[in-house]
Amino acid sequence: IRLGLVAYGVVNLMVAWLALQLAFGDQSGSASSKGAMQQLARQPFGEVLIWLIALGMFLLVLWRGLEAALGHRDEDGGDRVRKRIGSLLKALIYGSIGVSAITVALGAGSKPSKGKSTTAKLMDLPAGTWIVGIVGLAIIGYGVVQIVRAWTEKFREYLSAEGKSGEAGKAYVMFGKVGYIAKGLAVGIVGGLFIYAAVTHDAKKSGGLDQALHKVLQQPFGQFLLVALALGIRHATRLDDA
Repeated sequence: IRLGLVAYGVVNLMVAWLALQLAFGDQSGSASSKGAMQQLARQPFGEVLIWLIALGMFLLVLWRGLEAALGHRDEDGGDRVRKRIGSLLKALIYGSIGVSAITVALGAGSKPSKGKSTTAKLMDLPAGTWIVGIVGLAIIGYGVVQIVRAWTEKFREYLSAEGKSGEAGKAYVMFGKVGYIAKGLAVGIVGGLFIYAAVTHDAKKSGGLDQALHKVLQQPFGQFLLVALALGIRHATRLDDA
């Protein structure tokens, strides 16, 4: 679990760094988990790092998968079901990052993709636009959860007494709130892009984190907003698996 969380933290910090670069005019990298790993792959011993990230992600999948099936026994009824569903969703997120790591390590991540995107394939299915819309709503829901977590300071329960006391504790809590709000906004924009794609029946309108951050950059004061989001992603990384 420690290895996996370190790997996950590295990916998130790289995403934050790419977002900062985007804010200051460098658009050569993709501010997404795959883009972060493509950057890492070009560093010394980069291929080894990518394989370690893949291993770490799949260890987290195992951990969260066991939690989804057997965990949270100290909870009752609906709370247990809710937390097990949360563990399952986290396992899926870690799994998708692990698959991306393997494609980058094998070289597929550096080649231009051919054929239809996953969103386009979904929209070709019966009721496909509804499926894409529901996916968008689910992503927005996850973003709202992050913002609520910041507003209610729910993450405080995972901090030690030292982490909540004194001036250092106040600063740490403030960084946590900023981080979760920034992460929630970024994720919410991604969900909005999916809903927009469903409404317009155009799969090209959907997008991931990189496209969402480009949308932020296009807004008034977009550069400052993007810097805040990048720093928020960085700070939320510290508490991300609470």
